[in-house]
Amino acid sequence: MSNAPKYYAYTVRDRGQGKKAIWTRIGTVWGHGNGGGFNLELEALPFNFDGKLILMPPKSANGSAETFEGEVA
Repeated sequence: MSNAPKYYAYTVRDRGQGKKAIWTRIGTVWGHGNGGGFNLELEALPFNFDGKLILMPPKSANGSAETFEGEVA
């Protein structure tokens, strides 16, 4: 079993028409060893939280944090 995270948790702040959204990584999602669930470990709490978290898989094999601007409507 890999020790890599399954997903990263982001909060996305819309800055208005014509401007890119700001994606802030606030946590990591790890799979349970038995495959029956996930743990969400938050490292920060979003300010002005609208109730929505975005979970995205790591973009590369090394699990580096990259931005996802413009990928979610």
